Amino acid sequence: MGRTVARTVGAGLVGLAAYDLLQTKHAILRNFPVIGHLRYSLEAVGPELRQYIVTDNNSERPFSRDQRHWIYAVAKGENSYFGFGTDNDLDQSPSYLIIKQATFPAPGMGPGQPDPATPVPCTKVMGAAHRRHRAFRPASVVNISALSYGSLSGSAIEALNRGAALAGCLHNTGEGGVSPHHRQGGELVLQIGTGYFGCRDERGRFDLDRLVDLVASAPVRAVEIKLSQGAKPGLGGVLPGVKVTPEIAAIRGVPVGVDCVSPPYHTAFHDVDGLLEFVERIAEATGLPVGVKSAVGQQEFWEELATRMAATGQGPDFVTIDGGEGGTGAAPLVYSDHVALPFRVGFPRVYRAFVEAGLADDVVFAGAGKLGLPEAALLGMAMGLDLVNVGREAMLAIGCIQAQRCHTGRCPTGVATQNRWLASGLDPSLKSSRAANYLMALRHELLRLAHVCGVVHPALVTLDHFEMIEDGPTGIPAREVFGYEPGWGVPVTLRREPGSR
Repeated sequence: MGRTVARTVGAGLVGLAAYDLLQTKHAILRNFPVIGHLRYSLEAVGPELRQYIVTDNNSERPFSRDQRHWIYAVAKGENSYFGFGTDNDLDQSPSYLIIKQATFPAPGMGPGQPDPATPVPCTKVMGAAHRRHRAFRPASVVNISALSYGSLSGSAIEALNRGAALAGCLHNTGEGGVSPHHRQGGELVLQIGTGYFGCRDERGRFDLDRLVDLVASAPVRAVEIKLSQGAKPGLGGVLPGVKVTPEIAAIRGVPVGVDCVSPPYHTAFHDVDGLLEFVERIAEATGLPVGVKSAVGQQEFWEELATRMAATGQGPDFVTIDGGEGGTGAAPLVYSDHVALPFRVGFPRVYRAFVEAGLADDVVFAGAGKLGLPEAALLGMAMGLDLVNVGREAMLAIGCIQAQRCHTGRCPTGVATQNRWLASGLDPSLKSSRAANYLMALRHELLRLAHVCGVVHPALVTLDHFEMIEDGPTGIPAREVFGYEPGWGVPVTLRREPGSR
């Protein structure tokens, strides 16, 4: 009897393992057959267990359980609603964000799932102010942030690129160059970092001719010069030699099996005037809009940049600001925690510099750093963002479980790893649909929230539509918190006279 039961159980486990290995919906089950079910079982009874465990829905970081649940739900096309009211402590949460709805919302948006046919384009034409030959209007206000191949697996990059194509948005390559996984139909923003990967000569110096050839070979719509990123500003990066496969080496133009180093500074320019000249060289050679990405530290750089742009008529067509809360595959703890200003502090300072130089309407502003949730994205647009870039949130949509093992190369879901076995658990075809679902859901929520505020596009939402609840029952208008003047944050072409409709 006992042997019969054991055989039955054994056969059942073998069958379950075979099913797990063959199915494509869950990377965890493909990589960890049978035992992976424990995670989903515990997740299913999580609300009940949390009645007796200290961690609540909003305690985990960098993304809370509620935030991850929303991303997972919209990515899978499941019910993303929450019941029984908020479990946030609205009165005792410092700087708690409140969106002030209009008594008479704008018509046209009701409940329901995102409509993929609903476009939410950028209100500015990128490159128009500098008359770039290939200026264009981004088709989506939500796009995928810089995520390099090497940091992420080929399967993950392919899923994101296909998802970008389905959602009609842009996909930033990150500084690791353009891989075959980036060439799956999604339009690209080519990022150039300090290593000039994909456009460098044999000595590691920037090579304009190679950049022109690379741009011609891929669906690149814009070029972004990376000055720094929020999670580790002032530092370069290292891809360990064990991760530098022949494919990655060919894409980046580096030796196989040797540590791939991104220096902490650029060698193609050394000051603001040199940066402006570098931008113009690339724009003239490619015809593309060219921008810069940076975290925010010392303010003098931004003031000088805006002043020199106003004086010369040259410079970046777009500026991407990465908050200090942004993510990365690996960084020293002190840099992640204490270097670079958070987005809500840094971006207003940069925006003010461009307003005071009279350039705010000529530059397309993009932002990143935990902006992939509706309320954060809408606040960013009210501050003056034209585009919202999402990174870790897009990773969550394709299966990331916030295991925080990015720096080890042992990501259990196959997202942030070069381990072939782990990466094989991620099915790009299925995950691309989930990436697209998430991107369209965020875009749709921005549009719905704009209508709730009484306007028809999220770029028309201003800081007057927000209040910040401080400790105790005190609400402070967001415009006062961030020091904005009336009309700031809305492109001039969209501004209306007070009282007009």
